[in-house]
Amino acid sequence: MPSDGRDGGDGVEPRLPEWGHERLAEIDRLREDGVEPYARSFRGRTPLGEIARTYAGLETDQKAEDSHCCRVAGRVMSRREHGKAAFLTLRDGWDDLQVYAKIDTLGEVSFGRFKSLNVGDIIGCEGHVFRTRRGELTVFVESWTILTKSLRPLPEKWHGLHDRETRYRQRYVDLIANPEVARQLQGRGRLVSGMRRYLEDLGFVEVETPILQPLPGGALARPFMTHHNALDTELYMRIAPELYLKRLLVGGFDRIFEIGKSFRNEGISLIHNPEFTMMELYWAYVDYNAIMELVENMIPALSEEVTGSTEIMVGETKIDLKPPWPRRTVDSLLREYLDLSLEGMRADQQQAKQVLRERKVDVENRDTFAMLVDKALKHVVWPALVQPTFAIDYPLELSPLSKSRADDSLLVERFQAIIAGREMGNAFSELNDPMDQRRRFEEQARNREAGDEEAHVVDEDFLRALEYGMPPAGGLGIGIDRLAMLLLGVDSIRDVILFPQLRPEH
Repeated sequence: MPSDGRDGGDGVEPRLPEWGHERLAEIDRLREDGVEPYARSFRGRTPLGEIARTYAGLETDQKAEDSHCCRVAGRVMSRREHGKAAFLTLRDGWDDLQVYAKIDTLGEVSFGRFKSLNVGDIIGCEGHVFRTRRGELTVFVESWTILTKSLRPLPEKWHGLHDRETRYRQRYVDLIANPEVARQLQGRGRLVSGMRRYLEDLGFVEVETPILQPLPGGALARPFMTHHNALDTELYMRIAPELYLKRLLVGGFDRIFEIGKSFRNEGISLIHNPEFTMMELYWAYVDYNAIMELVENMIPALSEEVTGSTEIMVGETKIDLKPPWPRRTVDSLLREYLDLSLEGMRADQQQAKQVLRERKVDVENRDTFAMLVDKALKHVVWPALVQPTFAIDYPLELSPLSKSRADDSLLVERFQAIIAGREMGNAFSELNDPMDQRRRFEEQARNREAGDEEAHVVDEDFLRALEYGMPPAGGLGIGIDRLAMLLLGVDSIRDVILFPQLRPEH
């Protein structure tokens, strides 16, 4: 006998709790009565939020004269019966509205099905809008239809799915149960669209570059690796789009940006997800000073887009994003917060390691000078910077793709934007000297051979592109996820990613 679709096609009944069998029996009864529990469409509906706005001024116990044959649809979130009448709360997206049905209007059979609906079912109704004596805006149901029969009940308290692991793993239930989460994640969408508009208004062109790359490049990070069967070659998921975007500068683009995914095979934490969204831009014929001005003007504009203000709260602290932001050299920050200097750390790495260990920073004997500076900044200096600050002029060893300062070849024209103790952007005056770039790649290759798995590889094609000539340029990378965390006031990256990476479910 052919499978009816409930058993996965193998003829074996699925193992379901008692409620599951009860709901399957309800589906059978509906179909026996000629009612299809999974509809094809419900056209002409009015969103519940639009109804709430349109009839906000409707008075108590008043019917809206212009709402005849109003069509609404949504998920049943609660129900209550009063003899020959029944009330349901519907949720359409993340807006709620009450609907009211009477046996006298629907008839005994239709009303019987209406009041037997389960929380979680999706229905469509047609009727008129009125406000009850208790002041509740309501649709009086003149006819209705089942659109989707739910097989699983919502969490017992549908407005209280609080277990974080369950929320992230079953985001679809989280969005149903916690509409404030959905609105928060909509804020991330406004951030991305606002950033895109801001850059396009400045003349930047959006482009797309490869995610699968023959060499990992553009950042110091460990990549994910895969195998392309048809080409019989190893490929890497990009850790950054930088080197391909710079190839476009060589080709003649002068203002470009990309918003897309990058992947790094590293740890998972409150601020790290292996798959994350980056915005990178490159602007020909400017240096990192112009990029700093762009950043300190763009981020307040995006904050207004998302929150309505250039002032945000991080915990109990008010952060003022309005420009200008102070510029502090990395050397001055290390001197202030660790009593160390770049020159001293480069000359005596053992002393630097001892100072960092005294500050409870995890340091390994094999850590290079660049690693020590990086750890000092991330674990000691950044937590002390609350208001927006540009940390500028990094050591050469930490920035293999950045142009050296004219007055000090051991420093590069690089900055990071630090807000509330976290990096919110990374930018350079881009290196366009192909011979200097080759020397730095070769130094990175030696570090890789010495055990630094995150060191940059030598990319001969990128060097060939530079040899054709790349104009001077400023470049910027901003982590969308971290910026969304900052503007939306959340402490975990998982709260701004719809489906964050989790450990396998057992």
